[in-house]
Amino acid sequence: MSLADHLPILPVAIPALAAPFALLVMRRRRALAVGIGFAACLAELAVAVLLMERVSGGTILAYALGDWPAPFGIVLVADRLAALMLVLTAVLALIVLTHAVVTRADRKGWHFHALFQFQLMGLNGAFLTGDLFNLFVFFEVLLIASYGLMLHGQGPARLKAGVQYVVVNLVGSALFLIALGMLYALTGTLNMADMGLAVRDVAPEDQGLLRIAALLLASVFALKAAVVPLHLWLPRTYAAATPAVAALFAIMTKVGVYSLIRVVPQVFGEGAGAAAWGPAPWLLPAALVSACVGFAGVFTARSLAEQAAYAIIGSTGTLLIAVAGWSGASLGAGLYYLVHSTLAGAALFLVADVAARRRGSFGDTASPGPAFGGRGTVALLFMAAAIATTGLPPLSGFIGKLLILQSVAALPNWGWAWGVILGTTFIGVIGFARAGSAVFWKTGEDCPAPPAPGTRLDLVAPALALACLAMLSVGAGIATSYADAAAAQVLEPAASAAAVLTEGPR
Repeated sequence: MSLADHLPILPVAIPALAAPFALLVMRRRRALAVGIGFAACLAELAVAVLLMERVSGGTILAYALGDWPAPFGIVLVADRLAALMLVLTAVLALIVLTHAVVTRADRKGWHFHALFQFQLMGLNGAFLTGDLFNLFVFFEVLLIASYGLMLHGQGPARLKAGVQYVVVNLVGSALFLIALGMLYALTGTLNMADMGLAVRDVAPEDQGLLRIAALLLASVFALKAAVVPLHLWLPRTYAAATPAVAALFAIMTKVGVYSLIRVVPQVFGEGAGAAAWGPAPWLLPAALVSACVGFAGVFTARSLAEQAAYAIIGSTGTLLIAVAGWSGASLGAGLYYLVHSTLAGAALFLVADVAARRRGSFGDTASPGPAFGGRGTVALLFMAAAIATTGLPPLSGFIGKLLILQSVAALPNWGWAWGVILGTTFIGVIGFARAGSAVFWKTGEDCPAPPAPGTRLDLVAPALALACLAMLSVGAGIATSYADAAAAQVLEPAASAAAVLTEGPR
């Protein structure tokens, strides 16, 4: 076999090898550990792009670990959707790592680079796995790494938020295991492609248990995605984390959304009988409420980081409005918006950090403070990030929301979706405008002069994130075509089953 045949395992293997090497050399050769981190992220991006090129024509790559055929062995599956998420993760990782190194945030603890790579390992594995139990395993890998990253830099606020974060995710992990046990007892398999075939044969008297298992699984994914009312852990956790870590966490909620997109059509599709589309009835109402709560939080937030955290909830709600349509058009629009909202959320956290570093003791609080050098440049970055997040032209958020509005127009409850999307956009504009004017254009009385930021290189990472959003806008035609093709592939589970199950259908 050539190296190209092993591409699906490399996004997991590269960070798994880079993490211990970075840990070994960190204390004596910090620069080498940083170099290992950047080299690993660049390698992961290169592999992700190669995978995207290979699957862009519709090919589904199934990689059997240990050469054990599915459904008996562990299998990784790379298709258009998985490749898209891998590229997004690698791009975000490079931007965040740049900011962490430039601002010296990585120096607040010895284990940052190792935890960072383990986090990427968990993310990449979750996007590639074709097995529900290994989805749980990779969830735990990324969560354990995120516990360490959450507490990076120490402090009582982070410790308090970190404990809450750990407890909530332990409950989610327990529910995940219960759901997996029920599904395995009912179907005799945990391979998603095989389970999609097995649910058709579940006895009528077990259909109730199957529906309970489906709802439990969907609830776990909703908890990971911070869908209302399971969102209370996110604002405090993200606002308290180191800004570079919070920016990386912008993709964490998308793991929950990705899992819904991956599991529901594959396992609980039209062939699932009474359990078909199990989570569908409550998904749209939850998405509508999440969008409202998120952007209401943007309006009332007391700091820029808190605004960014609530914007993550609001954008996830908007994304799930599209996903809840479960059509090729709405899902394609949702995938485009998923990429946009991840980068926009990260940009907000990074800009909040840039502002806080220049305002001294005032930090990023949404209140008048001292004038500082380069305020106009930072204000411009904040305005661009706010425009992107709320969905105003000319950045990709405007295109993403237009696509979602167009795709849901054919759905029965399109009026609610349109009202919420347009209403939350207006609320978000007011919230960001109020906070931005207080932070960047109003000066408090008798404010002490803030310390010099020390470097202007901290502007690089947020500028890169916004440049990616600009590229997503310019290349919207190519991006939407790819997203539509990925959505169509997800909604055809038979093709995935044929590629994964080498022994053929049941």
